[in-house]
Amino acid sequence: MRQLSHFLMCPPDHYGVEYEINPWMDRRRSARSDLALQQWLALRHLLEEHGAKVSCLAPVAGLPDLVFTANAGLVKRNMVVLAQFRPVERRGEEEHFRRWFAEHGFRIHTLPRGTFFEGAGDAIFCGDVLFTGYRMRSDIVAHRLLGELLKCRVIPLELVDPRYYHLDTCFCPVSRDTAIWHSPAFDAYGQRVVEAMIKDLIPVDEGEARRLACNAIVVGGSVVTNCGCPNLGRELRDRGWQHVETPLDEFLKAGGSARCLTLPLSEEQGAERNVLGDAMSAGGCRQP
Repeated sequence: MRQLSHFLMCPPDHYGVEYEINPWMDRRRSARSDLALQQWLALRHLLEEHGAKVSCLAPVAGLPDLVFTANAGLVKRNMVVLAQFRPVERRGEEEHFRRWFAEHGFRIHTLPRGTFFEGAGDAIFCGDVLFTGYRMRSDIVAHRLLGELLKCRVIPLELVDPRYYHLDTCFCPVSRDTAIWHSPAFDAYGQRVVEAMIKDLIPVDEGEARRLACNAIVVGGSVVTNCGCPNLGRELRDRGWQHVETPLDEFLKAGGSARCLTLPLSEEQGAERNVLGDAMSAGGCRQP
């Protein structure tokens, strides 16, 4: 029997733009906590309406980016490879992620200390192949180690535009042979690799890329994005997908959107299906 998608989220109780570690962040342009909560809840409810389960990590004061759970690690079945953050400001998140996975029965792996790896933000399965982004936040050596741990083929892609600092800001597989991408975020070699490996590439223009259109969630037959992505919506509908928009502009201020706010708790079959490992026990999301 097909199992439901299952995501890890973290309520935005302590979310805010409190430092600047990517070009999106500006402490003079603070996030509205009431509106961020409204947008976060709308995304959570939207996922649940599409049949997904949502589990929650408890928010922690002083860790405003803990809300971006995509960076916690990379999950395959009941195994997780934990993140090690390059920015000092985010390193306090690591122990909280570790504790959650330990409490929920995952087999935990860590890369050698000093090997930077920022979780599913820079590592995305498309079928059995793991596409990874490096240079801005994650190290290319981390990707070789991931391939050895997970016993999968890894395709490293160099990111060259600091606005698209994680792979999930510029690339999103929606099926085994279809992906959304913003090609200028990659170097010329990476562009050729992606074009050779993925049959149907949906280009995202600069305007919608800046809405983080590529930072999408695939759930069932739907693709969920921030609002303001009509061109991508048309392309998806032409291919038989439902495009669902939900406003996430408060999180855009920190360089995040729909996918950044969620960690698939398994991607063993890539974009076509997120399944829950047998050893995983589901937890409910508390009402913030």
